[in-house]
Amino acid sequence: MVAIRNLGLQDYASTWQDMQRFTQNRDAETPDEIWITEHPPVYTLGLNGKREHLLNTGNIPVINSDRGGQVTYHGPGQLVIYTLIDIKRLNLGVRSLVTTLEQAMIFALGQYGIIAVARADAPGVYVNDKKIGSIGLRIKKNCSYHGLSINNRMDLRPFDHINTCGYSGLEVTQLADLGVTVSNAELAIAVTQVIITALQNSAPLIPSPVGGG
Repeated sequence: MVAIRNLGLQDYASTWQDMQRFTQNRDAETPDEIWITEHPPVYTLGLNGKREHLLNTGNIPVINSDRGGQVTYHGPGQLVIYTLIDIKRLNLGVRSLVTTLEQAMIFALGQYGIIAVARADAPGVYVNDKKIGSIGLRIKKNCSYHGLSINNRMDLRPFDHINTCGYSGLEVTQLADLGVTVSNAELAIAVTQVIITALQNSAPLIPSPVGGG
């Protein structure tokens, strides 16, 4: 069983603290949860993050997070899904969880006619070499927290002031710029359905090509 929590627009730091508290207090019987949210403008720097990738952050706050990865940006109009999963209970490896989250985004985007792919050299999901979805996780007590984000309909300009995910010159895109109009709530349903199905199977799904049989 996976509990779904729709949080709406939430402060990043307080949500992060809530994830830490949930993970610290959970036990072997605690149901997994998926949190659906979006955040006010904020840059987050992962455990491997280097401040040199923060180019000109202006008045947008920067938070040092305990997720994996480098620097990214969150803002209104971006869908954020946090996966609080007991991976030991599911016999699921970290790499398999990352793959599951990537494939969930690929599946969901495919429902809107967007062909997205994962890259072996840089976790996340890309459309025409532009990043549309990011992943950052933390594993503690054999349980995951943090999760994924998908650029839906947002102001992308803050990405210009960082080396997104630690890559100089990496461009980003979003559903709105690809001609798709969808609410975060609807997009979240598409993504979470795939995640839950994969977790129930305890194995990542293999996506079919868009338009394929």
